[in-house]
Order: sequence, then C-alpha cells, then structure tokens
Amino acid sequence: MINQVKMNKLIGIQLLIVLCLSWCGKSVGQTAKHPNIIYIMSDDHAYRAVSAYGHGLNETPNIDRIAREGVLFTRATVTNSLCAPSRAVLLTGKHSFINGKVDNQERFNWDQDNFPKLLQQAGYQTAMVGKIHMDGLPQGFDYSAVLPGQGQYYNPDFIINGKKERLHGYVTDITTDLALEWLEERDGDRPFCLLYHQKAPHRNWQPAPRYLTLYDDTTFTPPATYFDDYTGRGTAAKTQEMEVATHAQWGHDFKLLTDPNGKPTGFDRELNRMDEAQRKQWMEAYEPKNRAFLQSGLTGKELALWKYNRYIKDYLRTIRSVDDGVGELLDYLEEHGLAENTIVVYTSDQGFYLGEHGWFDKRFMYEESLRTPLMIRYPKEIKAGTETDALVQNLDFAPTFLDYAGVEIPADIQGESFRKLVSGETKDWRDAIYYTYYEYPSVHMVKRHYGIRTDRYKLMHFYYDIDEWELYDLEKDPREMRNVYDDPEYKEVRETMHRKLEEVRKKYKDSDENNQRFISSKNL
Repeated sequence: MINQVKMNKLIGIQLLIVLCLSWCGKSVGQTAKHPNIIYIMSDDHAYRAVSAYGHGLNETPNIDRIAREGVLFTRATVTNSLCAPSRAVLLTGKHSFINGKVDNQERFNWDQDNFPKLLQQAGYQTAMVGKIHMDGLPQGFDYSAVLPGQGQYYNPDFIINGKKERLHGYVTDITTDLALEWLEERDGDRPFCLLYHQKAPHRNWQPAPRYLTLYDDTTFTPPATYFDDYTGRGTAAKTQEMEVATHAQWGHDFKLLTDPNGKPTGFDRELNRMDEAQRKQWMEAYEPKNRAFLQSGLTGKELALWKYNRYIKDYLRTIRSVDDGVGELLDYLEEHGLAENTIVVYTSDQGFYLGEHGWFDKRFMYEESLRTPLMIRYPKEIKAGTETDALVQNLDFAPTFLDYAGVEIPADIQGESFRKLVSGETKDWRDAIYYTYYEYPSVHMVKRHYGIRTDRYKLMHFYYDIDEWELYDLEKDPREMRNVYDDPEYKEVRETMHRKLEEVRKKYKDSDENNQRFISSKNL
C-alpha cells in the first residue's frame, strides 16, 4: 500500500513537470549555471547621446532601462576607435596588433579563436545579426545575417548564412526583426548568445521614415569647443579632416540635392535605393528644409551652426530607432520569461564626436572617441542602479562572457573578466588602459598614435610622419584643450607616465617594431 502511494506521488510529480515544461516553453532547460547572453552594439553611438549619462541631449528610455536595472559604466573605453578593429577586439579579447585587424582595410582572420566559437563548443547556440564590417563568413555562429561592408539604411542587403538577400524596409527595424525571429526559432532547451549589431548611428545618418521630421522644431546649441582653433594641441589636431563646418559633404552628410552654388551633390543616387513611397516621404520631409536653407544665404558662423544642427538632428533621429529596437528586445525577454537568466549588454563600437572641437567621426584617443557607452543588466548577479568608473575596455568582453558561461578563458586572451567587479565581490581593477590607432594616411587623416590613460592623466605619442607627444591632466582639463607635456610643473608626471606606458606595452606585447610592421599596411 505504501509503495503504491509513493508510486502515485511520483507519477503526480512527473505530470507536474511535464505540464511545467509545456507551459514554460522556450525559457525552460537553461540553468543558472549557463546564462543567456545578448550583446547589443550600435555603431558610433556617443555616450553623450545616451540619456542615462545625464547630458540632456536626447532621450533613450529603453537603453536607459538597462542601466537603471543593472550597472552603468562611466569610463568604459576602446582599444582602437575604429569600427572593424573594435569588433575584432570584441570577438578575440586581444589588441589589434595581436588579432591582426589594425584598420578597416586589413582582412580579419576568422580562423583564429573567438569567444562565440568557445561558447559553441560548450553547448551554446550562437547568432550574429546586423553589422560586422569584416569580410568573410563569420565563424562561431550557428546563424548569421550580416550587412556587407557598411550596409545601407534603406532596403539593405544582408548576407544570411552566406547567401546575399535584399530586404525591404529600414535597416534598424530589419535588424531588430531578424534578431527577434532567431530568438523565437532557436532551441529553447539550450542557452544562447546573440550578437545584435545595429548600423545606426553611423554616417551618413539617414533616419527612419517615422522620424524624418523629429527635432524640426528644436535648435541645438553646439558644444563649447565647437569653434576650437586647436591652440594648445599638436599637429594631429590641426591637420585632421573631420570638421563638421569644413569637411562634411553637402550631399552625403547634409542631404542636399544641390549645393549653395546650384551644383548637383550626387545625393540623388543614394535616394535611388528607396522605393517610390520611401522617396516621396523623404522628399516631403527634407526638400522644404533644404529650400529654406538655400534661400537663406548663410555664411560664416551662422552657416557653421546650421551645419551642426543638420548633422546632430539626423544623428539623433537614427538613435531613436535604435532605442525602439532595444525596447522590443527587452519586452520579448520579459514576455517569454527570459529576463532573469539573460545578460543584456548595450554598448557601441567606440565613441563619437558630436561637434566637440568642431568634429564628427572618431579615431582619436581624446575622450569623446575613446570612451563608449556601456551598461549591463543581469538580475542574478548585478544589483540594479550600480555605477562604476572602472577603466574597462572592449578587450574585456570576451573573457567576461566566457566567465559567466563557465567556460575556461584561454591564456592568450588579453582582456580581463569584470564579472566580480560588477557584482561587488572585488574593487581590484587595472589602473591604466592602452590604446592604438593605425589608419593613416586615410579618410579623415587622423595621424597614427598610441597611448595610455590612467585615472587622471593621458599620454599619447603621434608617430609615422611626425614625432610628437601629448600629455593631459584630465582633472584640470577634461576637454583636453592644453597639452602639458613640456610644462615643467608636470615633469614628474610625464616621467611616471612614460614608465607606465612602457610597462603596459610590455604587458600587452606591443612595441615600435609592431608599428613598423603595420606601416606597410595595404591601405597606404
């Protein structure tokens, strides 16, 4: 009798388990030991254009939600402020001079190890959707749907598991839809890692149809350094070609079909990508504004301010769509019971200039392009509302994800896991980060340089066709307006920073010989 009672209880428990499995669906089968990972990366998203950082430029409520429910990094940085090299560092956990992807031209060797490959071997399902900006079929992914090269904003081509296909619509929305479709169709009994990469807000900042007139009634005030004359800086700052008022293009950047002299800009060729309805909506939104500008006859400072506003409005319009996509993804996780056991990261491949020093683009080791937005939510380990000023880098993503997944971190990975840092288990962290930039001479003409940043100071060496050093006191000069390298008051600081630089270069296995090796890069 007793055995029969036990048997009936056992059968009842088994039935409950079956019912639970049926009801829970795809969120079942994943243990706390193996969290899901969603890595969201936009392209060229400046941290000042994320409202969680408090700069008041725009609103990003969905991105902010990740910070509010997790940890906000206030001094996250990159190792090389350029699209493709940054992505190679993300995948490999190694500096550019180690993984070989030093610029946007060099081919990336997909045969080398990357963290998605290691997650695959540990039983994870892996997918990459959106922009990767590196040639070759991505390795380490069960599913990939990536943009060829920079990709297009309207009716973009995607390479889906190696096959090119043109998809109708707006690229940010399509990328989000592809990510959600993969989440819906994946194997619900296995943990997953999804790299969800948006093209926006990369140049040339073409907004979605629904946001073409957003900010039309707003006039933005440029940063205090917009009219910078570069006094106090070296040759590199004075010879770059990335000024909004001087180097941005009438057609490609400012969306004019004819310039103020009545000459065609060539922008009509970009509009040919659109279908009839898309083009009609675009023309209705932009041509009245363009005609008003051409009739105004603006010159000098007023013209420079108009260019800034046309740039920043388009830039922020594209971010609104990115934020929409983040909201859709977070809602999906909540609706499917996945939020608790999923690590969600939002970041960018580097920082970006929003008119500071008169610039757009990135590349420099100055703060605006060195620093990148970063926030992570993982309810099981990260307390909501956490904030850290630790000097983490994109170098650290690979080891951190492997750590969370319980996968051994290879000895040759150069980054460090910040898992214990964000959980509050430790406060120990690096006291300096290392940076390199190689793509010169090339677009925007930012000279080659390398350097270190500590809590307070930054030391940079510009080389190749010049030999100049710059030192900044970030506490007294956060905008980096005065190079104090030759200031006698900073003699001891300069010597200390040089010693630290050599120590860090030795740690990461970089040298002047590496610089010479990459001088023969095929982009020159």
